Amino acid sequence: MISVRGDLSMADLRQAIFEAICQIEDEYGVRHSRNVTLYLNPTDEFGERVIVRDELGRVVSKVNKKGRYRCMAEEYNL
Repeated sequence: MISVRGDLSMADLRQAIFEAICQIEDEYGVRHSRNVTLYLNPTDEFGERVIVRDELGRVVSKVNKKGRYRCMAEEYNL
């Protein structure tokens, strides 16, 4: 489990998660993972809760990804 505390910018949060994953990989030898769920508590710069909305104003409650982006060269082994 990775837990990051405090009010952080998205850049700081991204770096903290990256460092935690590197630590898990280096110190514990973990090389693969199946599914990952990350819960965010979005706030503004004052620590006040923010409701995330899409371009049509609908509330966004989750974002699903199928792994990392693979460029066409990778897809076709170029």
